[in-house]
Amino acid sequence: MLLLGSLIALSGLTIAEEQHFAIVIHGGAGRISSDPDRRKERKRVLKHALTTGQQMLQNRRSSLDTVEAVVRILEDSPMFNAGKGAVFNAAGTHELDATIMDGRDRSTGAVGGVTTVRNPVSLARRVMADTRHVLLVSAGADQFAQNYSDDAMIERVPNSYFSTDYRRASLLRIQQQEKQREADSMGTVGCVALDLRGNLAAATSTGGLTNKKFGRIGDSPIAGAGTYADNKTCGVSCTGIGEDFIRNAVAYDVAARMAYKGISAKDAVDHILSGEQHQVRGGIIAISHDGQIVMGFNTPGMSRAAADSQGRFEVHVAE
Repeated sequence: MLLLGSLIALSGLTIAEEQHFAIVIHGGAGRISSDPDRRKERKRVLKHALTTGQQMLQNRRSSLDTVEAVVRILEDSPMFNAGKGAVFNAAGTHELDATIMDGRDRSTGAVGGVTTVRNPVSLARRVMADTRHVLLVSAGADQFAQNYSDDAMIERVPNSYFSTDYRRASLLRIQQQEKQREADSMGTVGCVALDLRGNLAAATSTGGLTNKKFGRIGDSPIAGAGTYADNKTCGVSCTGIGEDFIRNAVAYDVAARMAYKGISAKDAVDHILSGEQHQVRGGIIAISHDGQIVMGFNTPGMSRAAADSQGRFEVHVAE
């Protein structure tokens, strides 16, 4: 027993960390669709993504690999505003954003305004791993993707691939009304995971806001605004009105409140979403360094799912 304890100590792990994992997913905050078929399919995809992430963590895969794999599943589903099914901008095309962050050392990769990459979250990971940068945007990000023509994870597609009739109808409705609806944020996807080694990671991917100005970048590809991970505090992924999250550095604020005020992840999220002075409209998912799962939102609803090594497994697509 003494030898075992010494080996665990030398590896920087504890028995508790060896036995515990957690994962939480969001599929966007906003007004929930009343279409029962869309709700059913959204729930099916969320359950599939959650099961995949749960199994990866059980099999000792890293939190970083897990959040990438989970977000890829959601990007490939037309039920969400990320990848296939991304909303249209004002020019009638698609510009996608994504971030991935490693809680071990705060390594981060992000892309903004990409137009031809099927899974932006995987390109974001390549930015993190293969460059000295954090964020590549627009044509530069798409050009960067050309370096991975032999990489199956970085598949290139025409911009029309992301289009769906459902999102085109949303664009026409918004353009006719000449104003933005809160529901436009519905469908942004994100995942936070804590692996069996005690490492946190977070990833977020989105198509942005329906009818957004050409070139607009929201919070999703900005570390500290829409995504954050630090093993000492928590991992965070956000969804909602991106400008609110950028102005208030929301993802980092959750971690900062934990570090400086000594409060729980849940209290930090609750305080941010209920604040009156600086409004933040949307939802936040988080996992603390000790495995506490948080799913908070101040919109009519937020698609979400969570699981952990203690037997928790839940999927919600309504309020």
